[in-house]
Amino acid sequence: MSSVPTELKLGLSENWKQFSLLVLVNAFVGGMVGLERAILPILAEDEFGIASKMAILSFIVTFGLAKAVANLFAGTWADRYGRKKVLVAGWLVGIPVPLLIMWAPSWSWVVAANLLLGVNQGLAWSSTVVMKIDLVGPKRRGFAMGLNESAGYVAVSIAALASGYIAAAYSIRPYPFILGLVFAVLGLILTLLFVRETKAFASLEAQELGESEVSMKDGRSFQNSREVHSGDDGVSESTPPSFKRIFKITSWENPTLFSVSQSGLVNNLNDGMVWGLFPIYFASLGFTIQEIGFLAALYPAVWGIGQLGTGALSDKVGRKPLIVLGMLIQAIGIGLILIEQTYALLSVSMVLLGAGTALVYPTLLAAIGDVVHPSWRASSIGVYRLWRDGGYVIGALMAGILSDAFGIVWAIGTIGILTALSGIVASFVMTETRQIR
Repeated sequence: MSSVPTELKLGLSENWKQFSLLVLVNAFVGGMVGLERAILPILAEDEFGIASKMAILSFIVTFGLAKAVANLFAGTWADRYGRKKVLVAGWLVGIPVPLLIMWAPSWSWVVAANLLLGVNQGLAWSSTVVMKIDLVGPKRRGFAMGLNESAGYVAVSIAALASGYIAAAYSIRPYPFILGLVFAVLGLILTLLFVRETKAFASLEAQELGESEVSMKDGRSFQNSREVHSGDDGVSESTPPSFKRIFKITSWENPTLFSVSQSGLVNNLNDGMVWGLFPIYFASLGFTIQEIGFLAALYPAVWGIGQLGTGALSDKVGRKPLIVLGMLIQAIGIGLILIEQTYALLSVSMVLLGAGTALVYPTLLAAIGDVVHPSWRASSIGVYRLWRDGGYVIGALMAGILSDAFGIVWAIGTIGILTALSGIVASFVMTETRQIR
């Protein structure tokens, strides 16, 4: 293994300045997508006259597909070329997004903008995740992921709330999207001038582990983290697996990583429904755009703030209990939407959705960090995020097809059931990972 600079040290306190900067950068990443959560589905109906729910949700399908693929490439590129270059590329792709939506003469322009937004989110968010994992090392990985995801989703909430109020006070276009241009430019400037490459920290962690590559074929690796992989590809610490092998390991060969991947997919499957259908559903119940903006902001606010505690909690009690509980709480929150459509109950439902997602989101990332060797961790995270954000595509397609065929209530109920089933699968298949490192 190559040597690393002797002055480097792993840990949150040792790298707090760079870590804090990355938290701020990720807040700008989250703000980019938060602008759309309250107003874009309404924009489709009011300004472009689109009635089909499937047509409206096409922007989420495009976003999710682009983000999922970008996640995959972000991981491999981060391992190959460095984390900072991937982050810079993400910001460069993101700058045109608000401009395209502001000037869009047709809905196809909005769909194209969301393709670029998906690439921006995949490259920029993935790289900040990997960089924070690099900096803190294994001891406080859950807490680090909690801070990262909290910054991103609190920013989603603030941007959603701000866009709703700006749209109500002025108009849906162009004023709310000016914020997006500010976020992208500031994010790019901070990255270029102040963010430092962190790949050497991953090499330092691998050096400190002093162990051969962990076998990822089955659960035996969880009992013996020094077990040498003996597969046909001859994986060792100095020779990471091929990308094809990493894809198989993360997707289905390892039961725990399979559990993580499917939980992430279903989590974003229901988030895609919340993003695309809930504003339309709330509007059909007679709520104003300000009220819809508040509900759209409440969910990611609880999600974001909650992660400040849930990531650290997973470092103490384990990853599996929080993942299972989080998926089941999300299912309950979705179910409450269908019971009674008062504003108070809808607010409670959004709080439950946010709390369940807060339990799951940083914990899934921390579990991957527990299991996967630092030499190919970024690539494995990229595969996981491919499946997770592929959930946007599946969720939007399901929600659109079911809504057009049977109505919004059927779409919401079906996705709620799938969310509960995901938690049950994780409870039976996943092995606890907290003690591996």
